[in-house]
Amino acid sequence: MPKFGQRLSGISIEHMVILLMWCVFSLVAGLFFWILWEIFSNGLSQVSWTFLTESPRSGGREGGIASVLVATAMIVGICMLVALPIGVGTAVWLVEFTPANSSFSRIVRMSLDVLAAMPSIVFGLFGNAFFSITLGLGFSILSGGLTLTCMVLPFLIRTCVEALYAVPSSYRLGAAALGLSRTSTLWNLLLPTAMSGIVTGFLLGMGRALAETAALLFTSGYVDRMPESIFDSGRTISIHIYDLSMNVPGGEPPAYGSAVVLIILLLVINFTILGITRYWQHRRLT
Repeated sequence: MPKFGQRLSGISIEHMVILLMWCVFSLVAGLFFWILWEIFSNGLSQVSWTFLTESPRSGGREGGIASVLVATAMIVGICMLVALPIGVGTAVWLVEFTPANSSFSRIVRMSLDVLAAMPSIVFGLFGNAFFSITLGLGFSILSGGLTLTCMVLPFLIRTCVEALYAVPSSYRLGAAALGLSRTSTLWNLLLPTAMSGIVTGFLLGMGRALAETAALLFTSGYVDRMPESIFDSGRTISIHIYDLSMNVPGGEPPAYGSAVVLIILLLVINFTILGITRYWQHRRLT
């Protein structure tokens, strides 16, 4: 009887835990779909070909978001083009060429954790002081992209480090037994195996860069005209949404429309990159 009672008690606790997990899942999913419904129900009617191909007029109440999309693409493109090689290279150096228990490695990891937890407004102030003023870039797309690079790097490096640590040590030992150099092992074995984790870090960094507002207010500026070069000021779509909803009377409808475009853009980028990565990994395996 005691064993039977313990068994009933165990089943009851297990069911309670499963029920709690389903409740948490339902709460998170419900909140997510509620936010999507609120945004799409108010903003989907604003999205049209004209909205996507015309520049803002009358403070954003009229026209579209063409110049905003171009500036966003340029800033995020600069950010990821600079952050990806630096982030992956730093992760490879930390995992493959630096002892994990060395004091220098611990200091670098601690610094990355501190930077990852730092508010974005601090990066904005740093970007304004260093890139805009010290380097003379002013309020420009280049200044904003480099500032976002500083923000994205901690997430990207830590994700890539964990992805490389997840590669079994037997891969490295087997490659060494076959006489492969460390460079050949890295390019042909370790990085392809860790590619899913690297892509995850890339997507997280791109998502944060696309949604960032505070850091860009001090670096890329508010200007909503079509940028002609990376040295022009530019307004990203997140700043455009903020400005319309907070500073422009009657700007709520185009703000909702811009939010719809931002969400769709994030989904398209995520699914496209994940699809390409899975196809590439499948080609390598076959």
